Amino acid sequence: MCGIAGSVNGSPDIAGLTRALLHRGPDEQATFTEGRLVLHHHRLAILDIASGKQPMSWNNLVIIFNGEIYNHLEVREKYGLQCRTQSDTETILQAYAKKGPDCLSDFDGMFALAVYDRDKQELFLARDRAGKKPLFYYFDGKTFLFASELNAIRSQLPLEVDEAAIGQYLSAGYFFSPASPYKNVQRIPAGSYALLRMNDLSLQVKKWWDIHDFYSRPSTDDFQSALHKTDELLRLAVNRRIDSSDLEVGSFLSGGIDSGLVTALASQHKSSVKTYTVSFAGAYDEAPLARQVAERYGTDHHEIRISFDHLRDDAEQIISNYGMPFFDSSAIPSYYVSREARKHLTVILNGDGGDEIFGGYRRYVPFARYDFFRPGLLVKSLAESVYPLLPVSHDKKSKYNYFYRLAGFARKKGLDTYFSSTLDIFEEHTKAFRFDRASVLGNIQSSFDRINNSSLSGLQKILNLDFDHILEANLLVKMDIATMANSLEGRSPLLSKELLEYIPGLPDPYKIKGTQTKYLLRTLAQKYLPPDLIHQPKRGFEIPLKQWLDGELKDLVATYIFSPDACYRQYIDPRFVQELWNRKVKTGDEKRAKMIWSLFALEVWYRKCYLKK
Repeated sequence: MCGIAGSVNGSPDIAGLTRALLHRGPDEQATFTEGRLVLHHHRLAILDIASGKQPMSWNNLVIIFNGEIYNHLEVREKYGLQCRTQSDTETILQAYAKKGPDCLSDFDGMFALAVYDRDKQELFLARDRAGKKPLFYYFDGKTFLFASELNAIRSQLPLEVDEAAIGQYLSAGYFFSPASPYKNVQRIPAGSYALLRMNDLSLQVKKWWDIHDFYSRPSTDDFQSALHKTDELLRLAVNRRIDSSDLEVGSFLSGGIDSGLVTALASQHKSSVKTYTVSFAGAYDEAPLARQVAERYGTDHHEIRISFDHLRDDAEQIISNYGMPFFDSSAIPSYYVSREARKHLTVILNGDGGDEIFGGYRRYVPFARYDFFRPGLLVKSLAESVYPLLPVSHDKKSKYNYFYRLAGFARKKGLDTYFSSTLDIFEEHTKAFRFDRASVLGNIQSSFDRINNSSLSGLQKILNLDFDHILEANLLVKMDIATMANSLEGRSPLLSKELLEYIPGLPDPYKIKGTQTKYLLRTLAQKYLPPDLIHQPKRGFEIPLKQWLDGELKDLVATYIFSPDACYRQYIDPRFVQELWNRKVKTGDEKRAKMIWSLFALEVWYRKCYLKK
């Protein structure tokens, strides 16, 4: 795992890049320069530590690479490659020389890479299928600069705020690729590559992989066949992610079935796997459930108690690490968890992606029965008449809240249905916006329309949308920054190439059966996990956000929110924010906290990242 950066027609400040990217690669730093091209690499050495140095050259090609290709030895055999090292970086180089961009389809891994072709005078950049590894670039038609993190680009250039992108963040809760908060700075979308022809500075960005294609290819496997194949593919994914490391690989172990299955299979492949469970004061403690798995498989188990005692001191820096406004408050515990795990090891397995692929969220249940993105007049009219009469819900885990949210999004249509059924931040309060909402949602609207106008079922649509939007733009961003800020590599078996290309095509009842979420994976879990785990509800980090805003973070947040030069004032009516703070807006406590936190994250970014000299 590494940090990469480079430029064409620029004069990068290497010392500035090193300060911005050192946490991503503290082991080695190196720079390649040729003419007007500069490639800069920070290495976190995990595979072929002695011979995997970068930038790496082979014939006319030079590469810098962030990530891991877990099946790179299989790729060597398939292509008949003769390599000098055991490094997956060399595999990419030779595979690219032989197949060009088509080689990407053979890689099972997470990656952001740049390959310079001396002969063709081309710079090729690419990201993995799900977008686990980030890659941003600045391009104004004259200068091209790319880096693993926005803060690295900001360290090199006097950037301007993209006001439309900030409006998108406030409307949706995230920046949808290729948007970023800066003008002329974009993110290469997941499953995409960019080709820069250096002679005329022409840039082409192209999608090389799309999960929608696999939702559009129905599988004919019966349930037992699907169960058996999923078992085999998950085992393959886990084994690859253990074997492709010269360092010890541990496993995050919560009380859920995703991490439980990963840990079970890892323990069968390697003895005495180190497992880590975390718990937080005032939150549901999953340690007893995790301990059952650890005892069953004899892992070297560690229970880590996380404290928020220094939250006020840490919150601004944790948010600033993202280099952009980042709404998800679970970034806070994710950072603390990663920091503690890094004290014990460098590589860790996790269960990321399981919910978005197998159908793990409670909100998926109604979409398995009805396509709410295209509601009939009766359903929409009924919801419109019922919703205004309902008391506001303040308990997000209650059955009433489930019904309240259902009535809320059932009365909407199109993209608003998606926003309301997922992050649900400023929905119901968009009149407070000082910008034209439709004009800032162009790329999100186009993505939504493409999927909604397809022949997919309602469940397939929301799964497809969540993979493209919330997983790529929120959840994977969160874990990349949280782990890499602590020089920790997180590997996600549930996002393997084979699972991503098999599970989407399975029938809906394999994912949601009645009210049971993640049915296929829960059935598989019966083979490996204690019964107590199998039917536990989806939890994740239970963030006491309401308590933070009323307690230890209240003064800090107020300082930002009520600053006379606060950034949000040009986007949202300050009177609405004042009423929201004073609890005069009709909304649930959880939703109030989310709205305030999204504004706080915007202000921290504006002051600590954008205005920082």
